[in-house]
Amino acid sequence: MEKLIKVKDKYNSLDLLLDFLKNESSYESSKMYDSWEIRTDSKGLMEQCLLIKKSSMHGIKVFFTDKNTVKITQVIPSKVMNAIFGTNKNKRQNIFELVTSKIKGVFVSASQRKAFKEMKTVFNRASA
Repeated sequence: MEKLIKVKDKYNSLDLLLDFLKNESSYESSKMYDSWEIRTDSKGLMEQCLLIKKSSMHGIKVFFTDKNTVKITQVIPSKVMNAIFGTNKNKRQNIFELVTSKIKGVFVSASQRKAFKEMKTVFNRASA
C-alpha cells in the first residue's frame, strides 16, 4: 500500500515532519535509514525516512520523492517480523516464504490496510 501526499511548505524536511508527528500523533515516530528499500542518494549514501509505528506488525515509512511530495508506504517495523512476513520482489522465494506470504495475505493484510488508513489520516493535517 502506497500513497503520495503533497505537504505544506513548512513541512518540507524529514526533521520538520518528525516534529509535526511527535506533536500531532500518538504513534511512535522516528527518523532512520531506509532498510526496507535500500535507497541511496547521488553520493551513494543510504537515504533516511520516517518510521511511524502502531505496533511491531503495523507501520508506515515516509520519504520525500520531491520538494513537497512525500511517499507513504506500509511496512512491517520489526526486522524479525519483516524477515518472516515481508516481501522482497528482487529475490526468489523458497517454500517457506511462499507459505508465509499466503498466511500474511489471509490474516495480516486486512489489519495492515486498516492501520495504514489510520496512520495516513495524520498526514491529511500536514497536506497542502
